[in-house]
Amino acid sequence: MSKMRGMRWWMVGLVTLGLIVNYLARNTLSVAAPTMMAELHIDTKQYSYIVVAWQVCYAVMQPVAGFVLDAIGTKIGFAVFAFAWSLACACAALASGWQSMAFFRGLLGLTEAAGIPAGVKATTEWFPAKERSVAIGWFNIGSSIGALCAPPLVVWAILHAGWKSAFVIVGGLGIAWTLLWVVFYKHPRDQKLLSDAERDHILSGQEAKHQDSAARASWREIVRNRNFWSIAIPRFLSEPAWQTFNAWIPLYMATERHMDLKEIAVFAWLPFLAADIGCVLGGYLSPFVHRHFNVSLFASRKWVVAFGALCMIAPGCIGLVASPYTAIFLLCIGGFAHQTLSGALYAITSDVFGKNEVATATGLAGMSGYLGATLFTLVFGVVVTHVGYSPLFVVLAVFDVLAAVVVWTLVRDGGPRTPRKTDAPAVAGIR
Repeated sequence: MSKMRGMRWWMVGLVTLGLIVNYLARNTLSVAAPTMMAELHIDTKQYSYIVVAWQVCYAVMQPVAGFVLDAIGTKIGFAVFAFAWSLACACAALASGWQSMAFFRGLLGLTEAAGIPAGVKATTEWFPAKERSVAIGWFNIGSSIGALCAPPLVVWAILHAGWKSAFVIVGGLGIAWTLLWVVFYKHPRDQKLLSDAERDHILSGQEAKHQDSAARASWREIVRNRNFWSIAIPRFLSEPAWQTFNAWIPLYMATERHMDLKEIAVFAWLPFLAADIGCVLGGYLSPFVHRHFNVSLFASRKWVVAFGALCMIAPGCIGLVASPYTAIFLLCIGGFAHQTLSGALYAITSDVFGKNEVATATGLAGMSGYLGATLFTLVFGVVVTHVGYSPLFVVLAVFDVLAAVVVWTLVRDGGPRTPRKTDAPAVAGIR
């Protein structure tokens, strides 16, 4: 059988496509909301309950999803969750009021929670340490592309067949991707199209804790490790920025910068395009710093976190500018900054946790991040009417700087490893 060159990049491309579908499903609601709310007689307060149902379920389920992925494997685990979130998305078309919609969105949150942990686990399996931040940057771009694709797709569906069809179409796309995943994704040990040279390249650059023989730490062992908190606390502090960008930029442009609907349509997607650039360039920044500034690969991840946090100062200055176009530019820097920082945090997670626990650790840290985002969203919705947007963007910038300080202070190279009787050296192939 002929071998394919760069098989690991085809695998990360498949993961990226899965993240695009994942984020399409979660962003369908916000685009369909005006039409859906009018038809189902849902007011703003009830809509907020629907949003919170997704956020809380997503946050709580992330560590569970990570544990399941570590227990049954990336291929089967991701397929099960993807099929389930596709059904949950499609079932939203059956909603008849805010309670039923909140139920279906809660199911979506429970099932979508596996997306990021599965992506990190897959890149841990398929990439050597020096390329891992690049691979994570590429799959993380799926989150922004999904947010970019949702408005035109959902609006097209609404204009042609109503808001319910949008949920069914996106659910169908998820099922189609699940079939692709089941057919094409294989662990490196089982992928017959992987050349021996590429398999050796992957293996030679992986740490011992990413070999199949490595033991899997329990939740308790993970949360008692300082490296977990060096990731979970920064996620708690930094995730509110990304969720604020997703939920509030259009409203900010309309109420604070007095843009009409046409201007919002023209400019609101730009911060997410900048976020895509941050995903990719942020991934390449770590090996660049490693090569050119004489620091270890692990230390280069911390430098990227610091760079992203400093760039977040830009949207913190948004209250100082009068031009709405300058404000959009500062928000673009913020989108770039957050995804740069976020990708580096995922790379650090894959560095310090073993192959059989990295998804669990990512899920636990993700829960921390989304709990922080939920709390900030609740505060944001109340406080913004009293103090305006500008002070809250300053708070977001401060949070990201504090996140970088925590990373630099707490994180240490190496992860939790369950003691075992023997610690066998790496073998010449991947099992």
